[in-house]
Amino acid sequence: MTKAQIISKISESTGISKKETEIVVEGFISVIIDCMKRNDSIEIRGFGTFKNKIRNPRMARNPKTGEVIKLKKRFIPFFKISKEFKKLVLDSLS
Repeated sequence: MTKAQIISKISESTGISKKETEIVVEGFISVIIDCMKRNDSIEIRGFGTFKNKIRNPRMARNPKTGEVIKLKKRFIPFFKISKEFKKLVLDSLS
């Protein structure tokens, strides 16, 4: 499902115009991105948690050349699904 399809589906189910729905969806995505940039976590009960996982610095090897490379500390965006969300999805698929 694309963002446009999500906007259309929300618009149909709520009765809000597509333009207003698009503004809300864009705002929601923007807030999540801004929080992740500040290394804050976002918890949406019944849905999941957005947070950054920290990867510590380490030595790695380029598999193609065998060259040793020093990797810096990195932040990896991560989404952890909630138990309720997982249960609802798995129950509907079985």
